[in-house]
Amino acid sequence: MNKKVILQDLGLKDYKETWDYQEELFQEIVDQKIQNRRNGTQEPTQNHFLFVEHPHVYTLGKSGNMDNLLVNEAQLKAKEASFYKINRGGDITYHGPGQIVGYPILDLDNFFTDIHKYLRLLEEMVILTLAEYGLKCERSEGETGVWLDVGTPFARKICAMGVRASRWVTMHGFALNVNADLGYFDLMIPCGIKDKAVTSLNVELGQKTVDMNEVKGKLLKHFEHLFEAELSQAKVVS
Repeated sequence: MNKKVILQDLGLKDYKETWDYQEELFQEIVDQKIQNRRNGTQEPTQNHFLFVEHPHVYTLGKSGNMDNLLVNEAQLKAKEASFYKINRGGDITYHGPGQIVGYPILDLDNFFTDIHKYLRLLEEMVILTLAEYGLKCERSEGETGVWLDVGTPFARKICAMGVRASRWVTMHGFALNVNADLGYFDLMIPCGIKDKAVTSLNVELGQKTVDMNEVKGKLLKHFEHLFEAELSQAKVVS
């Protein structure tokens, strides 16, 4: 099993370009697995972890409801936002500047073949990271992602998650609000959940901005520990 994970920070990058790049890495892993099975070989499959920030964009998962987007095409354009229907699970979500988006593209045959465990470990990575900032975050039963004040009228989501997996290879991932413009969440019903708010790390800490690279470093530390992975830095893709 290959537990080495190639890390790339793509910076600010268009959603569709990043989606295409994810698909390319995903397909390379799947193709290697198919070739190994056909040829009876055991060539190692690669694993990747992408960090990225996207320009304003709304994405709708396979089980999503278009009614959860509360604006039309002209209004999206006025907000300089784009929209895509995509092949992950979950409903509608938003990505934008000030948000850390992470896309682990892993061959779970290298780790464990359990999607439920995979999602719970991604959540735990975020929970442990935010605990370092003094925040008590947790899961909300029946809802993916990471929340504050679960079970109270003040419940609010700080990290959304939505993944796709095929042949035990993952793509898509998580979106953690660090310095996010929360006004963009008013243009949708986040993840189709009508009665709960959304928040951002800087808001919770009462700060104008939080160091994004510091947060990324903490996320990666916990990712390595939870997944027993070994990260290696790759060249940034232009």
